Amino acid sequence: MVTGLMFIGIIILLGFFVLMFVVGGYNALVTLCNRYKNAYSQIDVQLKRRYDLIPNLVETAKGYLQHERGTLEAVITARNAAATPMHAPLKIRVTLLQ
Repeated sequence: MVTGLMFIGIIILLGFFVLMFVVGGYNALVTLCNRYKNAYSQIDVQLKRRYDLIPNLVETAKGYLQHERGTLEAVITARNAAATPMHAPLKIRVTLLQ
């Protein structure tokens, strides 16, 4: 009788371990599924943030372009002013009488 109870106890204990193994495996699969979903949602968030920053980048580039244009025009004006002599001779228009 003791061996019968012992056999039933061992079967119950093995069943308990198998049940814990199955539950643990299921929990591990659920955890991996949640990590997978979280990883892809993080990628979507980063792509949306990058997409939202593009208009700001374009506006910054336009502002820099205007600054560069103004600077270039100022440099050209200064260079042209420096290249012309201070006392340029006056051009005299001569009208020929025929």
